[in-house]
Amino acid sequence: MSFSSQMKRGKKYPDALKDKFGTAVILEETYQTPEQLTITVDRNNLPDVVTELYYGHNGWLSNMIGNDERSINGCYALYYILSMEGNQNPQDNMWVTVKTLIPENDPQFPSVTPRVPAAVWYEREVRDMFGLEPEGIPDARRLVLPDDWPDNLYPLRKDAMDYRYRPESVEEKYDFIEVEGEGIVEVPLGPLHITSDEPGHFRLFVDGEYIVDADYRLFYIHRGMEKTAENRMDYDQVNFLAERVCGICGYTHSVAYSAAVESANGIEVPLRAQYIRTILLEVERLHSHFLNLGLAAHLVGFDSGFMHFFRVREKAMKMAEILTGGRKTYGMNLVGGVRRDILKEERDQILRLITELRKELDELLDILINTPNFLMRTRGVGKLERDVARDFSPVGPNMRGSGYARDNRADHPFAAYDRVPWEVVSKDGCDVLSRELVRAGELYQAFNIIERCLQEMPPGPILVEGFSYKPYTYALGATEAPRGENVHWVMTGDNQKLYRWRARAATYNNWPSLRYMFRGNAISDAPLIVASLDPCYSCTERVTVVDVRKKNVKTVSYNELENYCRERKYSPLKL
Repeated sequence: MSFSSQMKRGKKYPDALKDKFGTAVILEETYQTPEQLTITVDRNNLPDVVTELYYGHNGWLSNMIGNDERSINGCYALYYILSMEGNQNPQDNMWVTVKTLIPENDPQFPSVTPRVPAAVWYEREVRDMFGLEPEGIPDARRLVLPDDWPDNLYPLRKDAMDYRYRPESVEEKYDFIEVEGEGIVEVPLGPLHITSDEPGHFRLFVDGEYIVDADYRLFYIHRGMEKTAENRMDYDQVNFLAERVCGICGYTHSVAYSAAVESANGIEVPLRAQYIRTILLEVERLHSHFLNLGLAAHLVGFDSGFMHFFRVREKAMKMAEILTGGRKTYGMNLVGGVRRDILKEERDQILRLITELRKELDELLDILINTPNFLMRTRGVGKLERDVARDFSPVGPNMRGSGYARDNRADHPFAAYDRVPWEVVSKDGCDVLSRELVRAGELYQAFNIIERCLQEMPPGPILVEGFSYKPYTYALGATEAPRGENVHWVMTGDNQKLYRWRARAATYNNWPSLRYMFRGNAISDAPLIVASLDPCYSCTERVTVVDVRKKNVKTVSYNELENYCRERKYSPLKL
């Protein structure tokens, strides 16, 4: 990549590591872009280096990638991506990736998790998918692979898979944690319902009506998107796959993927296309946040609020239809820009809709905030304490509701976010109420961003073409989705296909700390707490209550649990 040494940021980070651990600790430094630095370290130094950057220099773990690079350098590789923030000048923020190579004949590495808990899901996943063993990891259970997946078969190794192979089904044997004690009742939620495609299995351990601990398992539907992209699609086709990662915020995945490829290959996206991407990202935020606020109203029994939020949300969907031709902002991105411009007539329609939306949101929020039941049910509930948030690197409104003003649009400006005025919204209550108020505040910021982008969007091309892809270059692309930052990492191949694509959705970083948010809350608040994450998950559809002391079992329907969440009486948990 060609850029001058004056443009490179963050020399202070490798310098600080050398001061603390000696000059030999860093084997190599390479810049992918002026704000993306990769430092290579010996695997034995991995926990020290990641911990120092994380806690010593205000880093946050944003992604971790395993890669089978045996055909390139004879080894596997791990990349821990940290967002380095908190600099007095935001322009000094950057991404630092800590890379280490793992020999093929000794596929293990010292786990970072005991010192940086945020690494736990990443290291469990890389063990599942690549067979790289994190030594000393506190939780060594499978994360992604099902129970009937054969041992010693690792899907993301380049030489591992034969798609014709189908292992025999076996009975589920996942080891959920065990909580013992007088009167403790285990409450499983999920994992499946016939009408839903987002299964997840929760186990709540309750004493009377209150949750004392929780465990959960996800990944019941692993779609193999990364492997599909690496084997069957060219670079532009992956855009359309990336936006299928999520049915709500798919466009932000497409932008993150495109940005990663563009950064890896030094492709400069036209400024007008950057504005259009920004507008579409904020339209996506509008309909997602309206949806979540409506869901929160529903779960506290304020169903008229739920219906009004969904009524108003239709105007955000109308905006997407005007700009893209569909109710979702799909099919707009290509590597190098966007496929469709915004015409003057469309601009005027969007501006009128924003004026209407702003007025209707004022009225709705006034009603919501002055509804005693809403405040009573959300204040102090599902608290994500600041120290837990610091350890697990959650993202989005989940994080900003705990007093951290982390927002990728401000910390690492992309698209046109550094060209229009707006503010990061954060609250310090750490509870469901704070997370919902953050979303409400971000709706107004989205209105402002869309208006300013439409008014100030420069003329010019919307797509650059004629570039070539450089083999085996890599970089990351990051966006701020409605649920938090999405971080995609790509390495190009030598056959007009990706060698490696890692798509990390916001919810991935938000799940691990959920256990702590449950503790001490009433079982009737569990659906509300889960919903306050705004997760890509919708399937707490059935409950089986097991009294481990009396050996009694009772199945509770989703409607009963939902009604209990709303009414908080006639508990269905009594056996």
